[in-house]
Formats: sequence, structure tokens, C-alpha cells
Amino acid sequence: MHRVLAILLLALCPSLFAQKAKKAATPPPTKPPLVSVDITKLPEGVTQLDLFLLMGQSNMKGRGVMPEGPKRDPRIVMMHLKDDQWYLARHPLHLTGDAKTFQGHDNAGVGPGLAFAETLAAANPKAVIGLVPCAVGGSSIKLWQKGAKLYEEALRRAKLALQNTAPVKARIRGVIWLQGEANANPQELPQHAERLRAMIEALRADLALPELPFVACTIGEMKTEPLLTDLKAMNEIQLSLPKSVPHTACVDARDLKTHIGDAVHFDTAAQNEIGKRFAAKLLGLLPQE
Repeated sequence: MHRVLAILLLALCPSLFAQKAKKAATPPPTKPPLVSVDITKLPEGVTQLDLFLLMGQSNMKGRGVMPEGPKRDPRIVMMHLKDDQWYLARHPLHLTGDAKTFQGHDNAGVGPGLAFAETLAAANPKAVIGLVPCAVGGSSIKLWQKGAKLYEEALRRAKLALQNTAPVKARIRGVIWLQGEANANPQELPQHAERLRAMIEALRADLALPELPFVACTIGEMKTEPLLTDLKAMNEIQLSLPKSVPHTACVDARDLKTHIGDAVHFDTAAQNEIGKRFAAKLLGLLPQE
């Protein structure tokens, strides 16, 4: 009986099944496993290790389809979410699965982080770029307030990254932030600007970096009315950040309309473009040395 109903539904509404399959289409990473890195040593010709925190929700985590083979640039490394160890950076940066077998991998895919790091590395050939992924899909900004779970975990990882890299005197050089879909509603929007400001100020105080560069990004405007009204309102808040909080910037990604099929998550091409824009904004905030 159940089989007959399923066949009838498939015949009558094939688009529903196609959409469901498309939403879950982000494949797990493939072998070879992650390549471990001795974070206490720098490659020859490199003089500094710059650390960056990647914070936000699913679009920072990334859902774009991954390339067939991993990149292995010795000047771009990442702190693994599961074991806090350091590896050559590759997609997905927010890997929750085991570093060797990928067991436990969720739907993380291509986000903006690797293109961001590649752009920074190209701009400074003497630097290693260290990425500290912290994003969690679906997370409200309320979970990123001081004392809340995701804020405290990001702070722990930031401090651990500094501890790990003490022999090479690494520095936290910036934060990139892509979040807002979870709070793009009439109930949450009025408090969002203040919560964003409070999070930035708390992070700077806890890391003793009062001028830590912070770059936000607008969320996608791919949906239609009435949801689009709330998305636009959220983006106005994001874009106004530099006017109210010093040493911040905002990437404008409203022109990027390509997604993975759900009108929420940017596809690989859009994510790579966002990563490049993140890097351009952050380079504009870094002091001249």
C-alpha cells in the first residue's frame, strides 16, 4: 500500500522529490584524508602566520558543491572542528567528520573561507593564512552573544589557536561573519544591530584586540515576497555596520543570485566570489606594516 502511494505521489508531484534530493545534494568529501601540519614551523621563505576566525551560520559554513580534488597549499591551513588539530586547508573547511575517514561528515560544502584565504595569501607571499572555522548552520545571533554557547566556543578556539601557534608568534588578524537568515524576521530585526555590535565589542575585549578587523556580509536576496522584505531589512542593518562600529566593513553580495536550489544557500561560484570580496574588505582594514 505504501509503495503504491509513493508511486502515485512521484507521478503527480515529481518536483517535490527532485527538490528534496537537491537540498541534500552536498556530497561528503572524498579521500585522501586531511594532511596534518606542524603549526609550530613555517614554510621556507614565510615570516608570519595570520589567523582569521570564520563565524556565522550555514552560508559561512558553506553548502556549495565541492571540487573533485582537494587543494594543498602549504600556506593555507585550517583548525579542524572535530579534533582542534591543524591541517592543510581544503573544502569543506567546516568539516565535522573524522580527519581520516570523514565519518560523521554533515552537509558542509564550499563556503567563502578558502577563496578568502587564497586571496590573502596572494596579497602577501610571506604569510601563512590560518583559518579557524566556527560557523554553525541555522544559528541565531543570540547564540553568538558573550556567555552563549557558540560565542564561548569560538573564543575557546581562538585562544587555543594562539596557544598552538605561540612558537611562531601568530596573530589573530580578523574575523569574517556571514549570518542573518535566522534573525530576518519582524521579531528579531529590531535587536539585531545592537546584538551584532555587542558581539564584536565582547570579542575584541576578550581577545585584547580593540581594533580587531571585522567584516560582515549581506545575506542572499534570492527569495520572493513577503520573505524578501525581511531579508532586505537585515541587509540594511549589515551594510550600516561600518557607520556605527569602527574597524568594520560589510561585503555587499546582494547581486549574487545563484544558489544550490533552495533560494537560501549560495552555490560554489557565488561563495568563491564572496570569499574574494571578504578578502578585499579585510585588506582595507588591516594597518599598513
